[in-house]
Parts: sequence; structure tokens; C-alpha cells
Amino acid sequence: MPTLELPNPAVLPADWRDFVALTKPRVMSLVVFSGLCGLLVAPVQLPVVLSFAAILCIALGAGACGALNQWYEVEVDAKMRRTAKRPLPAGRMDPQSALHFGVGLGALSVLLMGLATNWLAAAMLLASILFYVLIYTVWLKPRTAQNIVIGGAAGAFPPLIGWVAATGQVATLPLLLFGIIFLWTPPHFWALSLFVRSDYADAGIPMLPVVAGFESTRRQIFLYSLPMAAAAVAPWLLGLTGPVFGVSAAVLSLVFLVLAGRVAANRATDPKDMGAEKHLFAYSVFYLFALFTVLVADRFLPW
Repeated sequence: MPTLELPNPAVLPADWRDFVALTKPRVMSLVVFSGLCGLLVAPVQLPVVLSFAAILCIALGAGACGALNQWYEVEVDAKMRRTAKRPLPAGRMDPQSALHFGVGLGALSVLLMGLATNWLAAAMLLASILFYVLIYTVWLKPRTAQNIVIGGAAGAFPPLIGWVAATGQVATLPLLLFGIIFLWTPPHFWALSLFVRSDYADAGIPMLPVVAGFESTRRQIFLYSLPMAAAAVAPWLLGLTGPVFGVSAAVLSLVFLVLAGRVAANRATDPKDMGAEKHLFAYSVFYLFALFTVLVADRFLPW
């Protein structure tokens, strides 16, 4: 458990921007977007007010995960260049405030989801928060190089939660969407971890490049990209979407595989020479946004 001592003495009291930073807005944007897509492609359309409430709950739940993650990892974040300026390691906020903020957001998100939509969606939201905080952050991340593989399930919940919020039940399509994000997560984060390997090594986090080396990580990136691409086109092959999504998913996934192949062929150990890894990481974010955007567009085309 983290100590309550700040790595640096607080100079200024936390302001609203520090609380926003605790929620990890960049990560939240992808979570909210995928949850919204799950809601929109569901066969039942909620009233606008309830739809907004469901997406707000997913956003609050994601923010709770970010805040509790940073509360628990304050000492780790202080050792990494890309996280050292976060509110807690920079000394702009005390850990108790972050803990209360995270727990409050999580409790509010689950309660509001249950009241606004249904309790199955609320239970899934609670499960995703607990999985991210307890299974991934506390247990997996500091102990095993497979932390991202298993922990990726937490980030794969939003489209499933969005669907269940609208329908009250689970179906094949949202499970496939869960699988796409689950399989996308390892190549996405491992591409990042390759060119920030020294940060993870300094912090003592056993990410795959630190434990298994560059070559093994690059090979795993390509291998995980294969079932991810198969999962991406599966909704079309199973007749759950139209050809617009199917063709788009195939093209987007082919580009992903080409970039993953470039990563697998790279032998660089200096981050300055890891253009292939940086390109894959940037494209992986675009890939998921584009894939889910086409999914929604395909849903509303007049087939």
C-alpha cells in the first residue's frame, strides 16, 4: 500500500485541473467513446437523458480507476519521467484527497448507473472498476509481465456495459467488441513500453520489454495482432454487421498487421531508432477509434 508521505512537499493546494488530471482524460476519452458505441449499436435505444446518464457513469467509473491507480502508484509514478509531473508525485495533492475522490467517483458511477439504466450494467461497471484497481493495479502490474494481457479486460468492458445499459442483457456482438479491445491492448501498450522501457525498469515494473527483452516483446506484438485482426472482422463474418464495417475492419486491420510486422522486424534498442514502435502506438489509437466509428455508421445504414 502507498505511504501517505508525498515524494515532494506540497507547494500549492490542488485545484480543479489536478482533479481532472487524476481521471486520466486521454484514457477516459477512449473508454467513453467505446462505451458510447456499444450503446448506439444496441438494438434498443434509450431516451437521450438516460443515454447521457449511462455514458456519464462510464466516464465517472473510468475516472475513478485513474484516480485510484494514481493514488496506489504514487511512489512508482515519482520514479518515471512521463508520470513524475502528475498531481500526487509532484506534490500538488495529498494522497488522502485522491483516495476519497476515486472512491467517491466509483460509488457514484455504480449507483447512478443502476438507478438510471439497470443493475446488470451497474454490476458490470463495478466489476470493471474492481478488476482494474485490485486485479491489475494492485496484483498484476507489479508482479508479472503478463499484467497488460490479463489487465486488458478492464479496459474492454465499456462497449459491453453500454450495450447492457440499453438492453439489460448480454449478446454476441458486444462480447466480440470486448474481445477486440482485449486483444488490442497488449500490442498497443507493448509498443509504448518498448520506447519507454527505461522508465518501467527504473520504477521496477516488470513490463514485458524489461523482463523478456526487445525481441520477445516485438514478436508478441505481432502474434497478438493476428487474433485481434480476426476478432475485428468476426462481426461481419457472423452476419452481425454489414459489409461497410467488414471491409473497413479488414483494411484497418491489414494496416495494423503491416505496422506490427515492421515492429517485429526492428532490432533497435535506442528509443530514437524506434520509429516503427511509435508509428504502431499512434496508429493503434486511431485504429480503435476508426473501427468503432465505422461500426456505428454501419449500424445506421439502411440495409
